[in-house]
Amino acid sequence: MEAYVLINVESGKEYDVASEISSIPQVKDVLITYGLYDIVVKVETESLRELEEVVHRIRKVSGVRQTTTLVGVGV
Repeated sequence: MEAYVLINVESGKEYDVASEISSIPQVKDVLITYGLYDIVVKVETESLRELEEVVHRIRKVSGVRQTTTLVGVGV
């Protein structure tokens, strides 16, 4: 299962948050962005339950204010 987590963080914490999130094994890519979201994270998991656990772990990272998760569906 592939998903993208869009993250808003506290000002000035982008690199610290991105660094910590990148250590999560299911995280495949972390991009610091400019615009509505501060960080975009690509996550690959085996199940929706595992994705939920990863998102909860991301939300616990110091400096994370809000997340939005987009679940990819293959066509």
